[in-house]
Amino acid sequence: MAASITVPCVLMRAGTSRGPFFLREWLPDDETQRDEALIGAIGASDLLQLDGVGGGSTLTSKVAIVSRSARADCDVDYLFAQVGFGTRSVDTRPNCGNMLSGVGPFAIEQGLVPACDGATRVRVHNVNTGARIDVTVQTLGGRVRYDGSTRIDGVAGTAAPIQLDFLDAWGAVTGSVFPTGRRIDVIDGVELTCIDAAMPLVIVRAADLGVRGSEQPAELDADAALLARIEALRRAAGHAMGLGDVSNSVVPKPVLVSAGDGEHSITSRYFTPRRCHASHAVTGAIGVAAAFALPGTVASAAACRGGARDVTVLHPQGRIDVAVAIEGEGGSSQITRAALVRTARKILQGDLHLPDYVFSRPATKPEIATAPSRAPSPTDTGDEAMKSILAPVLTATAVATLATAAGTAAAPAFAQAYPSKTITVVVPTAAGGGNDAMARTIAQKLGPLLGQTIIVDNRAGANGSIASEYVARAVPDGHTLMLGYIATHAMNPALQKLRYDPVADFEPVGLIGTSPTLMVASPNAAIKDVKDLVAQLKAKPDRYAYASAGNGTAPHFAAELFKLNAGVVMLGVPYKGAAPAVSDTIGGQTQIMFPSLFTGVPHVKSGKLKALAIAGPKRSALLPDVPTLKEAGVDGVDVQQWYAFFAPAKTPKAVIDKLNKALNQVLADKEIIKRIEDHGADVETSTPEQLGALVKSELAKWKGVVQRAKLTAD
Repeated sequence: MAASITVPCVLMRAGTSRGPFFLREWLPDDETQRDEALIGAIGASDLLQLDGVGGGSTLTSKVAIVSRSARADCDVDYLFAQVGFGTRSVDTRPNCGNMLSGVGPFAIEQGLVPACDGATRVRVHNVNTGARIDVTVQTLGGRVRYDGSTRIDGVAGTAAPIQLDFLDAWGAVTGSVFPTGRRIDVIDGVELTCIDAAMPLVIVRAADLGVRGSEQPAELDADAALLARIEALRRAAGHAMGLGDVSNSVVPKPVLVSAGDGEHSITSRYFTPRRCHASHAVTGAIGVAAAFALPGTVASAAACRGGARDVTVLHPQGRIDVAVAIEGEGGSSQITRAALVRTARKILQGDLHLPDYVFSRPATKPEIATAPSRAPSPTDTGDEAMKSILAPVLTATAVATLATAAGTAAAPAFAQAYPSKTITVVVPTAAGGGNDAMARTIAQKLGPLLGQTIIVDNRAGANGSIASEYVARAVPDGHTLMLGYIATHAMNPALQKLRYDPVADFEPVGLIGTSPTLMVASPNAAIKDVKDLVAQLKAKPDRYAYASAGNGTAPHFAAELFKLNAGVVMLGVPYKGAAPAVSDTIGGQTQIMFPSLFTGVPHVKSGKLKALAIAGPKRSALLPDVPTLKEAGVDGVDVQQWYAFFAPAKTPKAVIDKLNKALNQVLADKEIIKRIEDHGADVETSTPEQLGALVKSELAKWKGVVQRAKLTAD
């Protein structure tokens, strides 16, 4: 019986963001378990976040953790966490000013700060940046008031105003408001301002990059050349600001500015950093307003003066009004205060139920309650009674392992009876793709051979992590198998820490086949061949952008390996799957991609994509005229994708051997060989031991690529 885990939670809309608010003591003390709880709360593993309170967007995948402050000059500590969607990640490096607007009301209602009659000031210490902010909340009659007449753009209706006064956010990250020592720098012929005011920013005039600055985010995001130019400037500015190599960092944020609708306003397009924000970050608005109010920047107002003034930052959803205070004149002027008004709404309060599978080990926090186990029945066997007693504290995998260990002596008899019920083959990608087609092709022959029905269960998402975790936790009796491949058992585990181990949590069954990766170009790009592409990129780094099916996938790794071995720079644009990545490459929004042969060949043959090379050891019979990358002059880019069957760890060896024998028999069938080859793969079989050695060697290989290319899952 699975443990039921609940924690108190308040779900709030804060500014133009939304997310759960927690007191620190409501969450596990252990940081890893705390992050796992947040991932489970938001439902991060799913792009739509169906299994949590997230909304399938970065703006609704945010968490606020509040506690009494460790600082004598502050009331509460606020730790902001950005939770992933489609990836199990928690990032506490950035800050969020919108979520900050909910911290004051939450702290008052949780008894951390006594309420006054009228308005209550809560001094907040932002743990992420070390900055202090005064949050003033309306507390009519000593109770938090959410209703009111204040409207903020991007939010329906009106609410009570919440004022945010930033006291010392100036130079909080770099140590200086202008970390380069100049108010205007010139990088690659472009004037820009590097400023650290609430958030490190790189501000560029939109006109200097050939755009108006009033475009909608989707239009800017579709301009791959613009995104590549912005990213190149951001990286160079990051070095100049003393932040080092920022290629895998979310700061500094790039901003394009243009004229506002009056003398006190400025138009801003804020990037996060590789996509344009749907509206605008609060901390980013403060930085833009500061650059507007201070003289000598690329964003400076026509008339800059000392003292207090109101600045309006225009963004795609409307406007943010910021009150700033400037001391001094000219080059010696400094910003001393910035304030703005947000609103918040408490959506619901209660118990948040967290599924036990989100935790890599049983949660140990005393405050996290588990449902009582059922009492052992007098009719239970010893094993059943033991599992009943231990169910609340054992993970599903541990229970399955216990059962397997207890039944080891009976393994040969069990293997003879196997399979005794329907077999499920879990596929980590969506139906209709190459992996799915391969699994269904094999299942049609394997089922009759084993004497049982085989069903294919597609569990796509999180670059294969969802399917992998599911199979790793399944009962190890051979009735749940997985079609794993290079991404699930080598690339993604090499890139990030996952809640499954590709070696320890699986029993290798056997290899199915291998397939090279194809390098393609948009027909709209002026690229003759690989040699021409390399020459163009060396002459102008980041001239072209490559598309991938997401970080940790084969198209992502192939592109990064190509960059390393060719000595070139390209901006990577991750998509939520291969289909949109291919679509944008066909349309020219991105220019290069490394799809699988199965995905790419139909588009090459229809003329929608141009095949440049095979990223493998030999040419493909499907495209015999396309050279390998080695033949084209770039050696060392061998992304040979492979596919295999796996079972949960502790599956009896006799069962594994039976499956391997049957699988290899299916793969010797000429009809099966042809059908798999039609999908762009070559049949290749193995013993379980050979597959296990392959997984270990591939994992080591791609960990090396991650280190060399300094890749992250962000």
